[in-house]
Amino acid sequence: MTRLRNVPADPVDRTRLPVDPWRLVEARPGGDPGVMETLFATANGYLGMRATPEEGRDVAHYGTFLNGFHETWSIHHAESAFGFAKTGQTMISVPDSSVLKLYVDDEPLLLTIADLESYERWIDFREGVLRRELIWRTPAGKRVQVSSSRMVSFTQRHLALMELQVTMLDGAAPVAVSSQIINRQDVADDFGKGGGGSSPITDKDDPRRTTDFTHRVLEPLQDWHSERRMLLGYRVAQSGMTLAVGADHEVECEAEMEYLIDTMPDLGRQVVRGHLEQGQTLTVRKAVTYHSSRSVPHRELFDRCRRTLDRVREEGFSTHYDQQREYLADFWTSSDVQLPGQDAAQQATRWCLFQLAQAAARSDQWGIPAKGVTGSGYEGHYFWDSEVYVVPFLTFTQPRWARNALRFRTNLLPKARERARELNQRGALFPWRTINGDEASAYYAAGTAQYHIDADVAYAFAQYVDVTGDQDFQHRDGVRVLVETARLWADLGFWRHMADGSASFHINGVTGPDEYTTVVNNNMFTNVMARYNLRRACRAVRELQEADPTAYEALRVELELDELEVEQWNECADGMFIAKDETLGIHLQEDRFLEREVWDLSSTPEEAFPLLLNFHPLVIYRFQVIKQADVVLALFLRGSEFTAEEKRRNFEYYDPITTGDSSLSAVVQCIMAAEVGHQKAALDYFRAGLFVDLGDLHHNAADGVHIASAGGVWNALVHGFGGMRQDEGRISFDPRLPADWPELRFPLTVRGSRFRVRLVREAISFTLETGEPLAVTVRGQEVTITADGVTVPLEDQGPLLSDEVLTHPVGLGDARADGSIMTSFVPSDPEDPWEYPVLSDPDEIIENS
Repeated sequence: MTRLRNVPADPVDRTRLPVDPWRLVEARPGGDPGVMETLFATANGYLGMRATPEEGRDVAHYGTFLNGFHETWSIHHAESAFGFAKTGQTMISVPDSSVLKLYVDDEPLLLTIADLESYERWIDFREGVLRRELIWRTPAGKRVQVSSSRMVSFTQRHLALMELQVTMLDGAAPVAVSSQIINRQDVADDFGKGGGGSSPITDKDDPRRTTDFTHRVLEPLQDWHSERRMLLGYRVAQSGMTLAVGADHEVECEAEMEYLIDTMPDLGRQVVRGHLEQGQTLTVRKAVTYHSSRSVPHRELFDRCRRTLDRVREEGFSTHYDQQREYLADFWTSSDVQLPGQDAAQQATRWCLFQLAQAAARSDQWGIPAKGVTGSGYEGHYFWDSEVYVVPFLTFTQPRWARNALRFRTNLLPKARERARELNQRGALFPWRTINGDEASAYYAAGTAQYHIDADVAYAFAQYVDVTGDQDFQHRDGVRVLVETARLWADLGFWRHMADGSASFHINGVTGPDEYTTVVNNNMFTNVMARYNLRRACRAVRELQEADPTAYEALRVELELDELEVEQWNECADGMFIAKDETLGIHLQEDRFLEREVWDLSSTPEEAFPLLLNFHPLVIYRFQVIKQADVVLALFLRGSEFTAEEKRRNFEYYDPITTGDSSLSAVVQCIMAAEVGHQKAALDYFRAGLFVDLGDLHHNAADGVHIASAGGVWNALVHGFGGMRQDEGRISFDPRLPADWPELRFPLTVRGSRFRVRLVREAISFTLETGEPLAVTVRGQEVTITADGVTVPLEDQGPLLSDEVLTHPVGLGDARADGSIMTSFVPSDPEDPWEYPVLSDPDEIIENS
């Protein structure tokens, strides 16, 4: 049984993070500070602030991030070759404006040592404001009530609002608040390293983490201040990007206050100080704005900062708080998934959905990084994860956000064409990981070789058009992406002709989603998705030709497209080779997958995971062992191309050898387990995906939110338990409600019509909320959704298979068509990967299995 099945029903420390269906609450300070900084981060897709304390310390990972704001650096390969990635890109932390240091009797408030009578920190998903309330007993015995808030605005993408309120509950004391903007990235006192050098430190042990730099990254250009405002401007050393950050202050207090303000290249500071009597309150409000550009001079960015801050000064903080609540109210109306009677799961689900809003709402056309803007993990890179795990959620709930996310790929198309030419291919090849469009993966076997990203992008474009009906987007943007990705597949693959006159289309030398099996021939996921890409490209061209002949002619000239090429795409799709082992009744992950030994996950010690951090790649590549769903993911995305029996057999073969080392696996395994009838496994996998970050299940939540996994939680609920599928615009349902769940509700938006789904054990109901009536099918029965609602009775919740333990069928006499027996070799000592257990007698293996 794979490791992910062993996750507790609720792995969260509820003494620290109690259950609340609409809030994430920290009942007492402490815990892993890096994880807490991630879980309570505030962001809007463009600007993100980790939940570091207002006091500025103690902190695990400082971090304020702007989507797409990065440094570049030359990748130095120990042994280089033509076409290797040349330029690394790393999202950098911009100056930290969250600091509001408090001093009472000249004693600083520091949570790690403070005597706290009460404490609570929370974020309400309906208002998107991080709040903290505490009562501090100072060393002099005076009780001080401290309230603070931090909001990154969804309606004003460049704006964050902060507030600190200090009340003397007993006694009187001198009080000071120091509001700061600190360029921490280049300050040696904060990080233990200063300037000098020109290369990044790239010898990190964990490829999921970010790169540190030995050179100064942010070069100061100007600092300026007035009586209540301060501005700092920077240029990034090698990427040339520019940045301006500004802060404005408003102070309220019954006592007389003194104000001091100053700026210097790496620091802006305004100090408010005075004497508070018992019962008096000091309130400091701080409006902060960030503006960045690929090349605009900082002086223009200063002007933009001034305009943003002027609006806040004119409109007041309350206006922006009201707008934030209204914005999120609209979001939840279109996106909320309700789990009545499951409060812990409800809280975690809403936290995940809120993270999707924080990652995508105002990313606009920059794309959605793997960690959003909540941490530096994966260097702030964009992956294929967004198109497969996040964009579907956006497409069905927030179509405008989905369109923006896809526009990001359109904008990268010129560089994707360059990359294809560099790899001696026609068309376009999107990078596996990137910020600016250049491939940033130095390890090509598990990076550039993942050509499937082209098909993933094409899939997201096609699904968006099918679900939204946005033909304008298809004709202007989508068709170009589909054409250029189809060209790559037609050029990359080749025809293999057999002696009997038959021929099939093969794609060699690629890596699928499973990064533990690299540079292989006919990766099943890649071929299935490429086949769909080719067919959709042909269809898109034909639809444009019919709908707008003038636009079609312009496209034909622009892309030098001819009729023969388009017809060849369909031929390649029809001839696509999809390998299958008839004895086992499974599709092969790649041509020679069954020739490998099987890694016995059940005998591998927990400390040996993830395998990629404990074993040389060559060790891993020799085994049947899977990092993340590969064949199983194809079964979900292109489910209409496989029979129910094929899905079951494939799931049952590949599931036991999937490690769970990737946060992307659990949610897909949940969906397919539910569909084929392993309902207990589906619920186990759902929990493993649901609590990836809240339970820190992969031990790297401190590096930022797993945004794709959060998107996968929505997919698991709607596609897995709700049984919803979309195929060429046709919406169908085949529900799989867990046995101990009384109900599941969620909204969907299809072609402008929003309807709500309510699933109980005996029936599924639909109610139209906005738009025109819509036809869907429930287990083959077509129904029309109207404002009056419609209910379809259900006899059951799908097939139910015994799945207490899913074991791999290896070792059975019929395991291979040629009669060979695959045995399981796994290192018995992870410290010595070349020490293997003694091979048992083959007859004994068959008997014991």
